Formats: sequence, C-alpha cells, structure tokens
Amino acid sequence: MITNISLLTLYVTDQDEAKKFYCDVMGFVEGTDVSMGEGFRWVTVKHPEQPELEVTLMVPGPPLDEEMATAVRRALAKGSMGGFGLTTDDCRAEYERLTKLGVEFTQEPAERPYGVEAVMRDNSGNWLVLVEPRAFSPADFG
Repeated sequence: MITNISLLTLYVTDQDEAKKFYCDVMGFVEGTDVSMGEGFRWVTVKHPEQPELEVTLMVPGPPLDEEMATAVRRALAKGSMGGFGLTTDDCRAEYERLTKLGVEFTQEPAERPYGVEAVMRDNSGNWLVLVEPRAFSPADFG
C-alpha cells in the first residue's frame, strides 16, 4: 500500500545555487547531497514542517536523453517550467518578505476563490505558486 509522496524532481540550472535559494531564501533544509559517480550528483531539500517529502534538485541530463535535456534547459531559460505549490498562512506578508530577498514574482498576491495566491520564479526559472488557502466549493468558481 502506498502511504505518501516522498520525492519529487525539480529541474534546476545549478544545484548549488538552487540549494542556496531553497534553503537560505525559502526556508527549506538540506536533505541529501552526494556524488554518485560519473558526474551525477543527488541533491535534495525538504521543508522542515514536511520532512517526509524531499525535492530533488536535478540538472537536466541523464537519465534524460539529450533531446529531452535540451528541451528542459530551454524551458527553464524561458521561465516556463512548472514547479510546485507552497502553502502560507499570510500570502501578502510572505510576498513582501520574499520580494525584499530578491525573489521574482510574476503575479502579486491576488484574491482567488480558493484563497490568496501569488506566483514567483525560483532562481532556475521554475514557477512556484504561493497560496494562503481558504475553504471553497465548486460554486465559488461560477
């Protein structure tokens, strides 16, 4: 029986810089950082309040074939790679804090039927959604 999601992959342009961004700016902590031979490095970060879920910071390359790795690098450069969503208890305050730290936002906090949402980019170009959730129903989208 599957009990939870424990790992997800986020493609980044530079593992060291991505680890600094997620740990120093976003408040994550280092999970694993090991070299596994032939230039392959396994780097993970995790949120201290959700340590069972690790985010692998992976540069585009093996096990991707070169065509796919090139496509991922292109998407990162364009800023069109999706990342993941982050929950906050105060979207506007977190937006202010992160903006002062130099985080690029593509959407300022805005009211949505499901809460307050802002959209940002990490330092590799992945977009991240920051949401202060509230209860909603499908009728709220009508």
